[in-house]
Amino acid sequence: MTFLQGAHVSDALIELVEPGGPESPVSRFLERGGGLHHLCYEVEDLEAHLAFCKSVGTIVIRPPVPAVAFGGRRIAWAITKKRLLVEFLESKDFVSD
Repeated sequence: MTFLQGAHVSDALIELVEPGGPESPVSRFLERGGGLHHLCYEVEDLEAHLAFCKSVGTIVIRPPVPAVAFGGRRIAWAITKKRLLVEFLESKDFVSD
């Protein structure tokens, strides 16, 4: 995995990934032609955002877990009604009560 970013901190961060093995989800995705795999959005309050997503029909397919690639910040995965895979990354500034 490699991250690419433009000259400014506010530029989009692009993550390049490769399959972890022949049975990985990325391998299966590449066998079907590849392309854009998913979008990731940084959100302030992950739990509140996931509740909102569920209220509009988005299905959470992986609940929040710490992500090694993001220094332990939590991520969650969801799929929209239009079958777009979305990753949500909890903001590093978020402090839960």
